[in-house]
Amino acid sequence: MRPRRQNEFVPAKPHAKVTTGEVIRMLHELKGWTQAELANRSGINAINISSLENNKVEIGKKRVEQISKAFSVHPAIIISPKRP
Repeated sequence: MRPRRQNEFVPAKPHAKVTTGEVIRMLHELKGWTQAELANRSGINAINISSLENNKVEIGKKRVEQISKAFSVHPAIIISPKRP
């Protein structure tokens, strides 16, 4: 197999599509947190956490900042799944 030349670059295709809500759920489950614990750490009430995880409400800039701070991750980790 010969190496590709630079002008033969082929962009990678996305492997999985996940929603922002799925990312939030995965992160709090990986941490071993309940929705209530995420609510306490982020300052967002548990009802809104549930609504976010079920994609019933838009996340908004303030909530992205609160959740990313609670998880100690860059905000792009939370919102990037929405982008193609």
